[in-house]
Amino acid sequence: MSEKSEKKPDLARQMYKLWRNQIRKSQNVEGSENRERVEDPLKLNSILNEIVTKRDWKQGIAEGSLFTEWQSVVGSELAAHSTPLSLVDGLLTIQTTSTAWAVQLNAMKATLVKTISESAPGALVEELAILGPNAPSWKKGIRTIKGARGPRDTYN
Repeated sequence: MSEKSEKKPDLARQMYKLWRNQIRKSQNVEGSENRERVEDPLKLNSILNEIVTKRDWKQGIAEGSLFTEWQSVVGSELAAHSTPLSLVDGLLTIQTTSTAWAVQLNAMKATLVKTISESAPGALVEELAILGPNAPSWKKGIRTIKGARGPRDTYN
């Protein structure tokens, strides 16, 4: 018999059959369930918990929930006058509606960091940057000139 006439085993088909017939092993992940067969359905909650744990998304989800749950974290009065803008490398940037609220938040930074860390566990907030309201800007577009006085620089 020549090599061409011999029927070679289909490795992909054999691997699929082995995978299909095997019993799924427990991966010791929070919320994972043991299944008798691969065809048995899993609860969506256990699948999502497994994905979050495997991909190390817990901190990112905690930081995202800090932004969505801002009012419940800091209280309704403070949330009415402040908005979280960004959280990068432990620095939470917050913008306020007035300069008076910016001064007030600056005075209570330590308490606010403690409150945020207790209310949003997993979110890494080490320090705060408090910004006042945005002032109107004369800049238009991406190209500006250093030292220019805005629209008045063309009227000599």
